[in-house]
Amino acid sequence: MFDNLSTKLDQAFKTLKGQGRITEINVANTVKEIRKALLDADVNYNIAKSITNEIKDEALGKDVLIAVKPGELFIKIVYDKLVSLMGGELAEFTPTGSPAVVLISGLQGSGKTTFSAKLANRLKAQGKQALLVACDIYRPAAIDQLHTLGEQIGVDVFSERENKDAISIAQKGIQYAKANGKSIVIIDTAGRLAVDEQMMQEISAVKQAVQPSETLFVVDSMTGQDAVNTAKTFNERLDFDGVVLTKLDGDTRGGAALSIKTVVNKPIKFISTGEKPDTLDVFHPDRMAKRILGMGDVVSLVEKAQQAFDEEEAKRLNKKLRKNQFDLNDLLSQIQHIKKMGNLKDLMGMIPGMGKMLKNVDVDDDAFKPVEAIISSMTPTERENPDIINNSRKRRIATGSGTSVQQVNNLLKQFQEMKRTMKKINTMQGMGGLPGFGKKKKKKAKR
Repeated sequence: MFDNLSTKLDQAFKTLKGQGRITEINVANTVKEIRKALLDADVNYNIAKSITNEIKDEALGKDVLIAVKPGELFIKIVYDKLVSLMGGELAEFTPTGSPAVVLISGLQGSGKTTFSAKLANRLKAQGKQALLVACDIYRPAAIDQLHTLGEQIGVDVFSERENKDAISIAQKGIQYAKANGKSIVIIDTAGRLAVDEQMMQEISAVKQAVQPSETLFVVDSMTGQDAVNTAKTFNERLDFDGVVLTKLDGDTRGGAALSIKTVVNKPIKFISTGEKPDTLDVFHPDRMAKRILGMGDVVSLVEKAQQAFDEEEAKRLNKKLRKNQFDLNDLLSQIQHIKKMGNLKDLMGMIPGMGKMLKNVDVDDDAFKPVEAIISSMTPTERENPDIINNSRKRRIATGSGTSVQQVNNLLKQFQEMKRTMKKINTMQGMGGLPGFGKKKKKKAKR
């Protein structure tokens, strides 16, 4: 989603590369480019203007440390502002009640029904007994879709096809949940337009009747700034608790994610990509900011590795990344792991430096075969110390992997870029630290 924004921000930061110090002139030029990048990403104009003014004021007030380059300091400032813009910290999803009731609202075609099933699947994985309730009384296909998704994930679905009273269906669904030991009820409502007064009154009445502990507004992130304006209208009527951004894997500019918290003052709680039941993630502002700035998202990558593989492997990877000891053995291992974990391009983008490598590249299941073949044709020593790979070794590796010397050179060059990016992230530990990359806590002294 943020590929275009990431590219333009990276170009903006280049204004400060090679500069010995931050000045009013080079800051003004950089801030101007950042503002253009945000506006191109469909961020609200007033928000883009406000945040870039704050960036400029803070940058000019900073003393540059001898060990820190101006460009790196500026990236840290922009990172902090992006985190703040998207909510600052993780917004907890903590439905309460017996059963807990979660009401799903949103526009037509926003992905409410699919999200409802994804949320049920996530809660089921946490050991909770979920029930899906079909309250879209206007679109029979939505009821069929929810039943199909429920069967796929092994979650019960309550519906009454002949009943045309959404409030009655919701209340009966809750009664069914109580009678059948369900701990949480997810009510999927009909998609509606903000200008449709009758439909808006209906969902307000449903909320009043069932008193949900969490009301979520599902928005299609591909609709950009229009999504933010719609969220504002819905919030005035529903006072929802959080936002869900769907279709983040689509061709969108990202303005909704960057603007919605400021406009409606409600946090983004979940982000969704793809159609598979397991493609739902909790929204972390700090992690998203890292990905926008090309820093990767090591924490999320490690979490996904923990879900798919043993904990020791995940700890080992995290430790090596922190110490900048990531080698070609680790790259090969992670490529093989990631191929089993979901969307390849999205997941590879979580590794620092990989985002740039994958820009404008269509990644499919066979995309990494040449990389795997090249690394597999290296000796253990070469994988651990790629600097020793000279021209004769490159020719041998190319022959053994069925690739060309140029492909071997490209891989080694890209790997070195990854290493430089990781080193840059670790350097920022001395600048207040980025979340997930802070200094280790001191051990307590033994008595």
